[in-house]
Order: sequence, then C-alpha cells, then structure tokens
Amino acid sequence: MHNEERQPLLGGPIGHSFTITAHDLMEFVDPKNPDALRRLGGIDGVCRSLRVDPHTGLSSAHQNDIEMRRRAFGDNTLPIATSKSIWQLMIASLDDKTLIMLTVAAIVSLIIGLWQDFSSQHPPNEPRVRWVEGAAILSAIVTVVLTNTINDYQKELQFKKLNRKKEDKRVTVVRDGREQSISVVDLVVGDVLMFEPGDVAPVDCVYLSGYNLACDESSATGESEAVKKEPAQKLANEDIDCFILSGSKVLEGVAYVLAIAVGTNSFYGKTMVALRTSRDNKGGVTQQSTPLQLKLDVLAEQIAKFGFGAAITMLVTLVIKYFATTPDISGAETMSTLINIVIQTITIIVVAVPEGLPMAVTMSLAFATTQMLKDSNLVRVLSACETMGNATTICTDKTGTITQNRMTVVKGTVGMETFEDSDAERWMQGVHPVVVDLVVQGVSINSTAYRDGEDFLGSTTECALLVFAGRLGGDFSSVRHGADIVKVYPFTSRRKSMSTIVRLDQSSYRTYTKGAPEIVLRNCTRYINAFGDAEMMDGSMRRYWEKVIDKYAGEALRTIALAYSTITNEAFGSLNDDGEPRLEDLVLIGIVGIEDPLRPGVIESVAAFRRAGVFVRMITGDNIKTATAIAKSAGILTNGGLALNGSEFRDMSPERQRSIIPRLQVLARSSPIDKTTVVIRLQELDQVVGMTGDGTNDGPALKLADVGFSMGISGTEVAKEASDIVLMDDNFNSILKALLWGRTVNDSVRKFLTFQLTVNVTAVVISFVSAIISPRAESVLSAVQLLWVNLIMDTLAALALATEKPTDKLLDRKPASKYAHLINYWMVKMILGQSIFQIIVNLTLIYAGGSIFGVSDEKVLRTMVFNTFVFLQVFNEINCRRVDATVNIFAHITKDWLFLAIQLGVIVGQFLIVTFGGIAFSTTPLTAMQWLATVLIGALSLPVGLLIRILPDCCGLEKRFNEDARPLTSYSRLNWESAIGHLQSQLRVYSILRKSYHCASSQSPDTSRRQLTQQQPTLSHSPPQSRSFSVPTSDPSRKSSRTPSIASAPATDSVDHGSPK
Repeated sequence: MHNEERQPLLGGPIGHSFTITAHDLMEFVDPKNPDALRRLGGIDGVCRSLRVDPHTGLSSAHQNDIEMRRRAFGDNTLPIATSKSIWQLMIASLDDKTLIMLTVAAIVSLIIGLWQDFSSQHPPNEPRVRWVEGAAILSAIVTVVLTNTINDYQKELQFKKLNRKKEDKRVTVVRDGREQSISVVDLVVGDVLMFEPGDVAPVDCVYLSGYNLACDESSATGESEAVKKEPAQKLANEDIDCFILSGSKVLEGVAYVLAIAVGTNSFYGKTMVALRTSRDNKGGVTQQSTPLQLKLDVLAEQIAKFGFGAAITMLVTLVIKYFATTPDISGAETMSTLINIVIQTITIIVVAVPEGLPMAVTMSLAFATTQMLKDSNLVRVLSACETMGNATTICTDKTGTITQNRMTVVKGTVGMETFEDSDAERWMQGVHPVVVDLVVQGVSINSTAYRDGEDFLGSTTECALLVFAGRLGGDFSSVRHGADIVKVYPFTSRRKSMSTIVRLDQSSYRTYTKGAPEIVLRNCTRYINAFGDAEMMDGSMRRYWEKVIDKYAGEALRTIALAYSTITNEAFGSLNDDGEPRLEDLVLIGIVGIEDPLRPGVIESVAAFRRAGVFVRMITGDNIKTATAIAKSAGILTNGGLALNGSEFRDMSPERQRSIIPRLQVLARSSPIDKTTVVIRLQELDQVVGMTGDGTNDGPALKLADVGFSMGISGTEVAKEASDIVLMDDNFNSILKALLWGRTVNDSVRKFLTFQLTVNVTAVVISFVSAIISPRAESVLSAVQLLWVNLIMDTLAALALATEKPTDKLLDRKPASKYAHLINYWMVKMILGQSIFQIIVNLTLIYAGGSIFGVSDEKVLRTMVFNTFVFLQVFNEINCRRVDATVNIFAHITKDWLFLAIQLGVIVGQFLIVTFGGIAFSTTPLTAMQWLATVLIGALSLPVGLLIRILPDCCGLEKRFNEDARPLTSYSRLNWESAIGHLQSQLRVYSILRKSYHCASSQSPDTSRRQLTQQQPTLSHSPPQSRSFSVPTSDPSRKSSRTPSIASAPATDSVDHGSPK
C-alpha cells in the first residue's frame, strides 16, 4: 500500500493536456472558495488534474513538463513595469510652460542676433556676437532638460535595482522526492513547497500536510490575527481554511503546500498588475507637474505679462520719440531705426524672462533627491520632495518604524525574585539553579521559533524569550534536541497559551506552558519560590501576582506567564491529540515583561516634528494599552491627546470623526480602511498628510496621502508601487530628513527667485530708462553685458543657491499653507527694497557718476556702471541666502563650499571681462581706485539688506500676509485643556467628599457608629499596605514559606505591590 501511494499521479504521457485550467485554480483564493475545490474532486482531484504526486513532487528530469506548465498556467514573474525611454523622459521634461516660453524667446533672439551680426549695418570693427544671447538661452534650456531627464532615469534605475534585490530569493520545494532549493522565479503550478516559520508565500497555495500551520495574512487582508490553516484533506467533512494567499507570512508550524497560481494569476500578482495598469492609465508618459512647478508656471506667465507690458510701452515710447524728434525722415534710415527699436524691445522681453528659474528648480530637486537617497529616502515621485516640506501631519506605523521590531525581555518576577533588563545576572545569583533550569527548558522546548544564522525566525515574542534564555546561559538548540517531545499544543488566539509535553522517564511527563498571564494564573495552584520549591497559591498570593501583571501591563509591556506541571502515565494516556491541553494544577514559574524598544533617535525626531509644527499620529494594529505606552514614551501621546481603538473610530459619524481628529494621537487595532479614513478626514480639514505603510492593504491610503512612505525592507511591492518615497531603512528618523530636504527645496527656489527677480527688475528698469533717455535709444548695458548678467550669473546663482544642505534651523518655523503664494511677505520686502536701492544707485552713476568720480570718458563711466551693477548682485546673492527675518546671513557659509566657489568664479570672471573684454563686452580697464569704489558701492547691498530685514512691520502687513498653515490644534492648547479638565475633575471629587463629610457630621454618633460597624467587614478586603520582604541569603538551602514582595518596583508607581499577610 505504501508503494502504491508513492506511485506518480501523472496518469499519462508528458504531452497530455491538463484537465484543469488556470481560471479554475484562480477561483480557489479570490475570494477563498472551498466549494470550488470540492467541485474539482478535492485536493486529490486537483493533484490528478495537475498530474503531480503530493509526496514526491514534480520531476526535474522532465523539463518538457515544467515548460508545459508555464505555457498552461503562466510563469512566476510579473511583467516588467513599463518604464519611459530616455526620449520620452526628455519630452516630458520639455513639456513645461516656462521652458516653452524661453524656447520661443531664445529662437527670436537668435534670429534677430544673426540678422544683426550679418546685416550690412553691422559695424566692421565689432565682433559678431549678438547671436550668442539666443544660443546661450537655448543651451540653458538643453541643460535643464538633460538634467531632468538624467535625474528621472537614475531614479527609475534605482527603483528597478531595489525590486531586483527584493525578488532575488530562493524557496524550498519537493522535486524528485527530495527537498531542493530553487529560485522563486522557477516555481510552476504543481510544485510542492515546504514552508517554515518566517517564510513568505511567493505563490497561491493549498495546504497539503504539515504541523500546526498559522499564517499572517495582514499584508493581503488587513487582519492582524494569525490565521490557523488546516490540511485540505479535512475539507470533505467541514469548511476549513486550507488556502494560503501569496504574500502571507508563516508564523508557526511546518507545512507542505501545493502551488495553484503563480505570477499574474496569483492574488499578489493580480494586485500588482491592477496597480500598474491604473498608474499607466493615469500617467501615460506625461510627467505630472509638481506643486512648485505649477506655481512657477503661474509666476512665469505673470513675469511674461510684465515683460510684454514693459516692451510694448518702450516700443510705443521710442517710436513716438523718434518721429517727434527727427525733423528729416527718410525711408531707409527710418526702417533701420525702427528695427533697432524692435530689437531693444525684444531685449527687454528676454531680460524680463527668468531663464534661470527652471534651472534653479531642476538643480534643487536633483540635488535634493540625490542627497535624500544617501539619507535612506528613495524619491519615486518628484512632487513628494517639495510637498513633504509643508506637511502638517505624519501618520506613522508603530512596529518596525517607531520601534525596532525586536521584542526584548526587560522585566520579570521569576522564582519570587524581580529583575530588570540590566540585572538578570544578579537575579540568577539570587535564585536556586533549579529555577534557572525551569525557565531555560520551558522557553526552549515550548517554542516554534528557530535560529537562522545570527537571527531568530518565528514569533517575535518567542524570539525574545529565546534571547533571554541565551542570556541565562542556556543553549536552546541543545535543550530542544535533547528533549523527548511527545505533544505540542500551539498558541491560538482562543486559548491564548501554548503547551508542550515532554517525557521525563517511563512513568512521568512534564508540561511546559506559556501564555497570557490571566489565563495561566487562573489554572495555577502553586508557585516556585527562590529556592526552587513549589508552594501553595492562596488568595493573597494570587492577588500579589495579579498586581505584578497589572504593573507590567501598565508599563505597556507584553506580559507572558511561564508555568509547568508534572503528569503521570495515566493522565497522559487520557489526552486527546486534537483536543485542548489539560491546564490544571500548574506551577507558576514567573511573569516576564517584553518590550519592543524604540528606535534610537525616535524621541528626538518626534520632538523635532513638534518644533516644526508637524503633528505626529500613530496608527497601529497593536492593542490600545501597548500603543498608548509606546506613544507616550516616544512623545507622540501628550497631555490632552486622544487614543482610540479602530472599532470606536469606525463607528463614529463623519462629523464626529472630523471633530475628534484634531486631538487624535493614537489609533490602535486599526484596519487599512481606518488609515484611508484618517487621511480623508485630515485632507478635508486642509491638512497635508504624510502616511507610512508596508502592507499590500496599505496601498489605497499611501496613494491617497499627499506623501506616501513605504518600507524598503519590510514593505511589499504593492506598498512601494503606491508610495511616493521609499524608506530604505524602515526608520521613522528618515521621515524627518525628508521633511528637512522638502523645506530646503522650497527655500532654495525662493532664495533664487528673490535674487533672480531683483536682477531682472533692476536690469529691465535701467535698460528701459536709459534707452528712453538716450539720444541713440541705446541701453547703458549692452546686449553682451546683459548676457553675462542675465544668463551666466543667473545660471551660476541657481547652482549656488539651490545646493545648500539643510540645517536644524529649518525646524524652527511652521509649515506653509498649501495655498501659500510662491512669493511671500519677506521676499517682497527684499525684492522691492533691493531693486529700488540698486535702481537709484545705477541711475545716479549713469547721470551723475562723471561729476562724482571725475570721469569724463563715457566708456569708463559705462564700465563702472556695469561693474557696480555686477557687484551689487554678487553681494545681494549673499543676502538671498536667507529669505526670512534671520539677521545672520553668513551662518554656515563656510560649509557651503559650492556657494563660495561660484562667488569666487563670478568675481574672477568679472575681473577678466572688465580688464580684457574690450570690444566684445564694451568695457575698458579700470584703475585700482575705480575698482575699489565700484566694489564698495556693491557691498552696500549687505547693510541695505539688514535694514530691510529689521524694518518694522507697517500696517500689520506681515500678520495679514502670514501664510503659515493653520494647525488643527496645538500641543500647548492640548496641555491647557488637559490641565483644566484635570482641575475640573479634582473640584468635582472635592465637592463630593465635602457633601459626604457634611452628611456624615449631621448624623448622630450612634448612627455613625452603627454604619462604621457595618462597613468593617468590607474594609477588611481592601488592598494591604505596601510592605517589603527580603530573602534570607545566609542559608540558601533553608526552605521558606515566606510571602513575597516586589522590592525593586519603582516607588512612584501607583499600583500597590505589597505582599499580603
């Protein structure tokens, strides 16, 4: 019979077609459908249809069979996400209003420049360089487009690399009757896989056989509880869950499973394909503009209107002036003059257009995304970089993000002795070795976790207990292998305990039990003291242990009770394999408290977010007591804050949800729909929301949030596809870095915009006024000089101001509103103040400079005006390093080496142009005194900038134009509300006590005495006063029936831990 079972179930030649389709198999799991499996003859019928022996698996020798399965049911790969070609990225980068406007202006400027250079009216002794302006603007456009394209291309390569690393894993399958390790890509329908704790199901499966299999399907279904699986053979008698969804994680047990759907046919694969299709339908090959770029488009249109207005005004004025002042008008001369006037007009338009602005945005975003990658932030959506800078609230997970996802035993009362994390060794010296052995054996044997290299796999609680056993000197592997395990009752959410029975000798067995303390303690009749003796558990001792449990639970520690019992052969023979363990007459070893420690720096990061005006909320699947304590220790839950269960939040009306959202700081036992609801409610209140997530079910919330953060290590591919930024280290601290870089990007653009508009306004006004006043209708600044001022300096300034690294000073201000204008109050002050100052200085030099400096040569005077204009911009660029009320504009300037290098390059370039520019730049060398004078005049920009900053606010303009985001509430307000509420509670208690006192005093002494006599039996059951009992250590062999205490318990704890008499 055994040999018959081992016969292959192929039932025909390799080329025979399968009697089941991929569609039939897909019906099993989406949703789970036991009836579909029954209709196909159960698991045996499916194996026959797939021609696979569940015992021996597929045959590696029959490669044709493997290929035929791939053709019939698909392979275990997902289609490569459609990525844009380099040309598509380039076209997307060019699809920008500002760049299009610049391109038109550049082409017009290039055509006119070529016409001027090669027309008959071009002076023979001047170089033909007027075409350079248009060509240079086109070069700037090409630079912007190429920078954007390369940045986007590198970003896609990084994400593909991350996905390849994630997919590079191996699985264990049964082929040819033995276990083999193959690549996950080589899996086919019909493969028999072996699952162990910690494995993640790469395909949809049906449970064939195994041992106590439980899976975590929260990444697919959102249910946080472990899902118990039963073999498919039991499906004939009852409805059971024998289906394992792809993406599920094995928590406990060992199982052999049959692959029924792979690749795009699996539950996980269909989710991924749907997400990618949705993204492609929405985005296509067109890159979405970022909020900053949309604002820049509006600003560019406004600047263009200003430029066209100035140009038309200049055109009309110069034409009227020409015809009014020219007595003899000839046709050829008039045509030439009008052409020159048109050229001057177009020059004004070119000067007005901020061609450096797109480059500043591009440089800033490219620099930020590159640096953010070094800070473990992979930016997938460019807009997230700048949006994050103005985030008003962060909704974060707990496990693995706030905490390290590494459970640790930090406290315990074992053998009636209390220990903390730092003094476990001291505890070992204070108890008998028998107690230590009981802990090590119970933890090592009664566990399904196991070691994989340096790490443990399995339940994080069990892993923590195994690490604790190792600290006590135990080797769990040798203990487990040396034990004769005869029965295992795995942990279930209903039983809330796990028990393992081992054979001690021919006549007795021992049961090791661990689990929820309230369940285990209820079944304990004795406890172990420090000498290893079992003593009776009376009522007072039971209350003592209950207080220990309450104390640890109050500190948000996961409490686990350890116990054991000894059973006889007769009692063991009466146990049922499929029944419940006999939890009776247990001996309590002790209670341990397990903590998931916070990540280093989380407390500081939460405080930094608070300083920056960003409200942090925790949304977790943990129970509310643990979540509350973790949130308090991290600084998330503060006085006046609100902690709710997800079920409570779901039962509220939308209006009620909106009313409590401002105070909501912790949402426990939450589901994925709760995350989505929180995001919707916050966005309805005009909040900019950052949301973290790692599971497949977190995808909708991540896409809906303004900035979605997925986990690079623990996150699923669905979560990464739906997110805007991938946290490569799963660390909450990296979100703070994203906030800093977001604010840096916004500040960089505003810095450059302040500088750029000051230059452009000054240049346009000077060119306009000088051309109007000049008898030859010529600007004091030549076209080539404007090329240097308007292009070279702007381009270099974009690089200088857009590459400054963030500082913690950025956290000292509140986020800006999402409706805030690109140019704020402080920028307007600086632009207007500096422009007025520079215009006055330059016009004074133009028309009074000769008499002031004693210069009669017009060319020298024009050179001095040009030099002064340039150095005004050089020093104003230092002013523009800060676009707020900060007085110290030199802060951290020594660390900004690129800024200093560019400034030095501009100064050297200006010296070379003035000294050797000659005919090309219409300059002449200046004397040392003339150099000194022009540089000192330019340096006046610094004190003028200081004066503008300290200028008092007029008519409340600063407050009126304050564009900070309005917070839903503030931490100080929450503190005040909490304090007032506490005071009101105290007053109510005082009022009740006062009324009780007056009622008691109004009664007769005899009545009072009778009531007191009646109350005495009740009072005798009140908790005993705290006492401290010490363990005699002079005679460790002496047995004692002493009562215990928690002498090491903190004195400030409100729970009474005293031992009853």
